[in-house]
Amino acid sequence: MTNHDYIEVAQRIARATGLMIKERIGTSIVVQEKASRYDLVTEVDQAAERMIRELLSEIFPKHRILGEEEAFHDGVLVSDMAERIKSEEYLWIVDPIDGTNNFIHGLPGYTVSIALAHWGELIAGVVYDPTIDEMYWAEKGGGAYLNGKRIQVSTAIQLEKSIIGTGFPSNIARDRHAVIDHIGSVGPICLNIRVYGSAALQLAYVAAGKLDASWDLGLKVWDIAAGAVLISEAGGKLTDVDGSPYALSTENMLASNIGVHHDLVNHLNPKKVSSA
Repeated sequence: MTNHDYIEVAQRIARATGLMIKERIGTSIVVQEKASRYDLVTEVDQAAERMIRELLSEIFPKHRILGEEEAFHDGVLVSDMAERIKSEEYLWIVDPIDGTNNFIHGLPGYTVSIALAHWGELIAGVVYDPTIDEMYWAEKGGGAYLNGKRIQVSTAIQLEKSIIGTGFPSNIARDRHAVIDHIGSVGPICLNIRVYGSAALQLAYVAAGKLDASWDLGLKVWDIAAGAVLISEAGGKLTDVDGSPYALSTENMLASNIGVHHDLVNHLNPKKVSSA
């Protein structure tokens, strides 16, 4: 089976799951707080992950699946997840609803994110926005697409002309305060900052040139994996916020069109620049 075959399956499953999620908006019940009172899981998150698991297992019975809700329930560490991904021939990495807070409040900006890794290498990714029926997908070496049309990152080379995305992490003590500091550094320079509430969606927007860059702190591999394939295949750049190479264990992420990447690293890490 080719990467494109995997992509077609992932698209069908993402679309079916997205339709189910959309139909249940306004009926969700929060069943648990995860890392904090800002990090919520609903019964729909759990139902969506079960649906994706069942469909993938039916088609690929020998493949393994790493889903956000199962990983949280099992208390899987980020470092352990990275090693597990590398040890599996085929592993699907799933975030059933990226943007749960948006979903709970009836807002747009929640997505279904599905990626596939082969011996630790990300080879396919799908991000589906069911609210406006936008299907982003990419396969290693095959380009990135939105609803069948090839996409590429933007051509901006100046922060002053760039629209940049970010998010508000659930970790208040550490990550959220750091993001506020980052906004204070980047905000006065860039054209504008957007917070969509879904890291996967913002990565898709960078890949499509809708955003020129996006940074997020405190993420997990299922937040980034599908978007990482999109960014790579759309000609963009993905690193840690400090500029070091992206790895499966990366939690602080910066994605861009390459043109503004270096400047953003400097503005997001002023202490690093001043001590250089």
